[in-house]
Amino acid sequence: MLLSCQNHTLYLSSSSIHFSKNSKPNIITNCQNPNEQNQNQPIPRRHNSKSTSFLIHHLSHKNSDNPHPSPTELQDPTPHEEKVKLLELSLVRKRTPQFPGSIYAQSPSDSDVGSSLPPLRTLFKSRDEEEEEVMIMKALEIRRKVTQEVFKEAMIKGKFGITYIENLVSRLGGFIDFVMIEAANLKRLPQYSHSTFNLRAKTVIEDSQVVQLVRWLKHNSLSYPQIAKLILMSRGKLESIRNRSEWLKSVLVKGDFIGEAMLKGGDNILLRSDRELDEIVECLESNGVRREWMGYVVSRCPKLLSYSLEEVKIRVQFYLDMGLDEKDFGTMVFDFPKALGYYTLEEMNRKVDYLKEFGLDSKDVGKLLAFRPQLMACSIEEQWKPLVKYLYYYGITRGGMKRMLTIKPMVFCVDLEMTIVPKVKFFQDLGVRNDGIANMLVKFPTLLTYSLHKKIRPVVIFLMTKAGVTEESIAKVVALGPELLGCSIVHKLEVNVKYHLSLGIRLRQLGEMVADFPMLLRYNIDVLRPKYIYLRKTMVRTLQDLIQFPRFFSYSLEGRIIPRHKVLVENQINVKLKCMLACTDEEFNKMVKNMIQKRHKFQSTVMKGNTPHPQSHATGDITTRQT
Repeated sequence: MLLSCQNHTLYLSSSSIHFSKNSKPNIITNCQNPNEQNQNQPIPRRHNSKSTSFLIHHLSHKNSDNPHPSPTELQDPTPHEEKVKLLELSLVRKRTPQFPGSIYAQSPSDSDVGSSLPPLRTLFKSRDEEEEEVMIMKALEIRRKVTQEVFKEAMIKGKFGITYIENLVSRLGGFIDFVMIEAANLKRLPQYSHSTFNLRAKTVIEDSQVVQLVRWLKHNSLSYPQIAKLILMSRGKLESIRNRSEWLKSVLVKGDFIGEAMLKGGDNILLRSDRELDEIVECLESNGVRREWMGYVVSRCPKLLSYSLEEVKIRVQFYLDMGLDEKDFGTMVFDFPKALGYYTLEEMNRKVDYLKEFGLDSKDVGKLLAFRPQLMACSIEEQWKPLVKYLYYYGITRGGMKRMLTIKPMVFCVDLEMTIVPKVKFFQDLGVRNDGIANMLVKFPTLLTYSLHKKIRPVVIFLMTKAGVTEESIAKVVALGPELLGCSIVHKLEVNVKYHLSLGIRLRQLGEMVADFPMLLRYNIDVLRPKYIYLRKTMVRTLQDLIQFPRFFSYSLEGRIIPRHKVLVENQINVKLKCMLACTDEEFNKMVKNMIQKRHKFQSTVMKGNTPHPQSHATGDITTRQT
């Protein structure tokens, strides 16, 4: 069609609209030659096609006889894509300036921006409910993007980096929706009834002081995911974050742990009153947890603050019923706060019942947990049962496991595959039999907590290279003296080896002594030196006597060596060191009495002039000392 108005002609489509001098349009059919028509056609202005369609729609209904068109004739001529564009123009903050002649003014600086854009309600007058719902969701999405831009602008003014802002905003969807809703609610107030949405969103952000809060949280070493989570937890009440942080400082929680305490304290920690939290602290203080420990306890187990006062009292009573006094309970909570507040009561009861199966009563379990509360962190199915099955395979009975549990409960907290199995395999490679391994673990369960590569293996290498222990004897040394594997090479073993070599003992002899008595290298030099001096100067014994009986150093100088030596001197008896020391007092007195009787019998025979049988002079290890 061709639209003619005075001297102007506008190409529309295959038909034309001609305006006479009276400005009455007439629709005529163009019957010109197509070639001539193409030559006389002006270049169409496609950006005005929408206004032309509206004009044609208006004129067609004006010339029709039906003043009330049918519903089909009233269908919205605006396509869906055009509606979306108009919606964006109506909601976005920044609009791209267009060239003169555009249908709508699209620059924020234009004075007629509001009047040139269509009312939003006209975009939602559609007979199709699905299309209307789509347009509403699209409007919300655009409005959310606008709110994000307003928030980003406020963050930029707060001297935050672009990357940091983008990462933070991507996690603040809930808070952006909150700002959007609050900004919409402000329009109900008289002072904001004629303001733009951008101004209202900016007002909500400034009033919430979220930018200052983000700055403060970042200063306290919180990452942007943690800050975003805290803001979402506050549910719009951002002042609760500062209030809770001040309360945490009052109970001596350090700054680095304030954010962690709020994040891990549960969703309701920001919504609880200070009075409720003070009651929990007072309950712990009254049962042995010192005030100066409270910050450490809360920072390690902030979940305690999410419980009610009744729940906390039940958990405290759980341990007090097992015989713990206030001192033991307080130190236990300080040592491992999670034992009180991290696990459910059902889980705690199941673990206590399992420990009782080793033959422990409630008080024994209470003492065990007071000493090693980390047992509460262990899993019955994943840690304890596999360990018990493994130890039983090597011949360790339930009684042996009970001893291991009471002496070194940490053994039941270590990882079986990563910690225990490699050590047992190492002992097997040295030549220790399975029954020897069982005896080692029951005798010295602490061995399983030592590092294989930093502690056990270096000690074995030292014994074989610096202490004279042969490859054939190393298994015996490890099996008889597993405590030796826990000694320091520099401060204990090297010092002892140097001292024994300084006495004149050869390296090969020292290795034999260690194989016979592995604990020899565990004694302090201050303990060895007075015993050696007494042996050589007072007892007048040779170094060979010491080499043959290295256990001499294991006996008390004042309690056994000196008293028994005096008895032998008084009765003029001389025996080997082993016979002198490796027996009880009753056996020693009986031995001395028998020797005195044999000597009297021998002396009476000599005095009578009878020649005794040659064998009667042989008294074994017994000889008379000339005085």
